[in-house]
Amino acid sequence: MVEINDRPVNDRQHNRLHHHGNDRLHHQSIEDFVGELTAFASPQVFNPWRDYHPDTDISPDAPEIRRVHLKQYLRLRKEAKFLFVAEAAGYQGGHFSGVALTSERMLLGNHTDISPAMILGGHMAGRTSSPASPHLKPAQRASGFAEPTATVVWKEILHNGLSPFEVILWNIFPFHPYNAKKGLLSNRTPTKKELAVGATFLGKLLTVAPGAEDLLVIAIGGHAAETLAKMGVPHRHVPHPSNGGTPGFRRGMRGILQLEGLKSQLRRSFP
Repeated sequence: MVEINDRPVNDRQHNRLHHHGNDRLHHQSIEDFVGELTAFASPQVFNPWRDYHPDTDISPDAPEIRRVHLKQYLRLRKEAKFLFVAEAAGYQGGHFSGVALTSERMLLGNHTDISPAMILGGHMAGRTSSPASPHLKPAQRASGFAEPTATVVWKEILHNGLSPFEVILWNIFPFHPYNAKKGLLSNRTPTKKELAVGATFLGKLLTVAPGAEDLLVIAIGGHAAETLAKMGVPHRHVPHPSNGGTPGFRRGMRGILQLEGLKSQLRRSFP
């Protein structure tokens, strides 16, 4: 028996109280983390959780909608086993969804393979791109943005039999760097300074994720791998699926995950 506040509590009740306490801590840690993300501002960078643009966003509430998406996404992954880290948010993905490697079309239930429940559970997502914007193509106005890289990554998660809630998707630079000459709906490679800034946020994410020391970290692309190496974070590396890299990405992911599956079987057989 364990006593709390002078009332006898059995071990099962104590474990439940301890678990609920951890839930509250996890919840507050996510709130604080998203608050720090929201405070970031930099030239030629769109911060999905802070910035609003009247030409492309549905309303001034768009950043808040994206903050809610990210908080819910992270809360559902407190038992995650994998952390996939790519390069940066893109205009077709995290810019409008608020979640790394995830498109708005997935969140809105307009994707053929990925459902909103896989991402946010039972939470209803909100659209943040403006269907009235002249900068959007007809399909984007009708269904929201779709990102090819996000589709490849999510389909590979499902192909390998992983639960979406076992995987945290992230970008080494979590914000959207864009080309000033091409406009907000463009992408560019993060600078070395931006990658260094992103590394600090990844470090903070690792303090938020319970059991972070046990996460298998997979770098998607060279920039993520180089930055993780500089941070001293153990990781595996696969090619980025963009620009013809999809076959290499798939082979790399399947090799890593098959090896991890064999290791798990051995651990169960020889505890």
